[in-house]
Amino acid sequence: MADSPSFSHILVLVANRDATSLTPVDIQAARDLVRGDAPVTLSEGEAVEIACNAPATWGQPDIGAMREVFAGRGLDVLVTPRANRRKRLLVADMDSTIVSCETLDDIAAHAGIGEKIADITRRSMNGEIEFESALRERVALLRGLPVSLLERAWRDVKLNTGAVELVRTMRANGARTALVSGGFTFFTSRVSALCGFDENHANTLLDADGHLTGAVGQPILGPDAKLAHLRRLAAAGGLDMRDAMATGDGANDLAMLRVAGAGIAFHAKPAVRREITSQVNHTTLRTLLFAQGYRADQFVTA
Repeated sequence: MADSPSFSHILVLVANRDATSLTPVDIQAARDLVRGDAPVTLSEGEAVEIACNAPATWGQPDIGAMREVFAGRGLDVLVTPRANRRKRLLVADMDSTIVSCETLDDIAAHAGIGEKIADITRRSMNGEIEFESALRERVALLRGLPVSLLERAWRDVKLNTGAVELVRTMRANGARTALVSGGFTFFTSRVSALCGFDENHANTLLDADGHLTGAVGQPILGPDAKLAHLRRLAAAGGLDMRDAMATGDGANDLAMLRVAGAGIAFHAKPAVRREITSQVNHTTLRTLLFAQGYRADQFVTA
């Protein structure tokens, strides 16, 4: 990690390895823009960190403008305070964050009502309609469908790149990790096991006689519950919110993203990107480890 004591912040520049790689020109441009220290390589051609002062001291460009400068190259830029950089708590959303899909939409697709439910999901995740009522509306459309559809939808679920490394590296370094989703326990329990989360929390799809009832267990796990889990876990560990990292993509993640010391919008909806400064828009979940100063050779995969 960068160790220049005169700088209060760290800028991390990360490339999407599937599309491009960092060049000396990219790195020097970032260093010049923030008048930063010598770069430190975290992953050759993929990630570097540069010690710098707080964004408020940069003048122009600000972090948003810097993000745009590098967006065309498929690069992400994150700036974090040096203090409390290594987080001791991770709270992560599941759908479109830890996994690449929206699991409720996948259930609906197998039932032949995919577009109808997906439209409600899009509006809910962008904050256009309230989460709890949108969830009830979508689940009601599943009434009478066989529970076996969940198994079919599970076969479509794929972990996003870096999910296992993120969870297992943080756990190996003493962090508590929790998967907290507005989705369903049928999926979170399995995703949690694959990644190695300490715990998982989600909603429950109710069924009877092998068919979905069209109802969801109460209380619904929505934005307030996600924030409550973040606060509970921090308190249980004797942690300050500065010790916590939260990540998600939808409007129902905003409450926890606002409060966590590192609230990172991951390939997020427009409403989330408008509010949350720390964003991963081009790269993978590996970037959340680089933001904490982990080198790629320190990542844990098993």
